[in-house]
Amino acid sequence: MPDSSPLPPPTFDLQLAHCFTVVAEYRHFGRAAEALHTTQPSLSRRIRRLEQQLGVRLVERTSQGNHLTEAGEDFLQAATALLRAADRAAADARSAARPGRITVGHTPGIIVTPAVRELRAAHPNAEVRVRQLASDEARAALLDHRVDAVIARLPFSTEGFEVTALYDEPRVLVVPRGHRLAGRESVTLADIADEPVPRVRGADPPASAFWRIDPRPDGRPAPDGPLIDAAADQFELVAGGQAVSISVSSHTLRPDLTTVRLEGVEASHVVLATRVGDRNRLLAAFRTHATRTLGR
Repeated sequence: MPDSSPLPPPTFDLQLAHCFTVVAEYRHFGRAAEALHTTQPSLSRRIRRLEQQLGVRLVERTSQGNHLTEAGEDFLQAATALLRAADRAAADARSAARPGRITVGHTPGIIVTPAVRELRAAHPNAEVRVRQLASDEARAALLDHRVDAVIARLPFSTEGFEVTALYDEPRVLVVPRGHRLAGRESVTLADIADEPVPRVRGADPPASAFWRIDPRPDGRPAPDGPLIDAAADQFELVAGGQAVSISVSSHTLRPDLTTVRLEGVEASHVVLATRVGDRNRLLAAFRTHATRTLGR
C-alpha cells in the first residue's frame, strides 16, 4: 500500500536565500557580490544552486541586466519573511539562554527611571539597559530586537505586540509667547482652524494624523505647515511664528514657547509594548514594576 503521508517541504540553505535577497535588492550581480564581500562567479553559483534546490528559475540574466522572474518575485517576499523570522528565532533563543539581560527602550519625553530602578533592585544580578529611541522608532526597535520592551506614545502599529496601557497625557497647543492665543486658559480646534501645523517628512501616517489632528472633526484637512525632517525641528518653526504645533503637557519647552490646554481632543496614550511570545523572564517583572511606578 503506498505511503499517503505528506511529502516533507523542500529545503534550502538560508544563506542562499539571503544571497538571493541581496541580488534582488541591487538587481546587479556585481554590486550584490560587493555587498556580500564575495566574487561575482561565486555569487552566481550560489543563485544557481538555490534555483536547483527550488526547481525554478528565479533570476533572468540578459545583456540589459538582471530581473526577477515571476517565481523570483514571489520567492522574494517569502524569503524576506523567512529570514526575518529566522533572525527573530535566533534572538529569542539567545534571550531565553540569557534571562538576566533586558534592554528597555523609551521615546523622547517619557521617564522610565522609577520602573528601571525597581527592576534593578529586585534583580541585582541582571543586566538592565535603557535606550532612548526616536519618536517613530518604537515598533522597528522591537521587531529588530534592539530592545526587549518599549514605553512609547500611541499611535504606532501594535500588531504582534503585547501592550499594557500605563497612563494618558493631555494634548496641548504649543505657540510662541507673543502669539494671539498665548496666555489663554484653553483653546479649541476652532481657534486654530487656520493655523498651519508642521509636517514631518516620512512620518507614519496614523501618527502624523494624530499629532496634526488631520482631518479635523468637521472633515476639513489641517492646514499644512512647513515640511521638516524630524519632529524636534517643529519648535524652531513655532518660535519663528511660521506654525503652531500639538504636543503633550509634560514636554519640556524652550523659554520662548508656551502651551495652552487643547479642549475636545483625545489624550495621548502611553503604553508598554513587548513582543508576543518573548520568553525573556525579566519582561513580566518589568511589566509589573512599570504598571506600579509609571501607571496613573
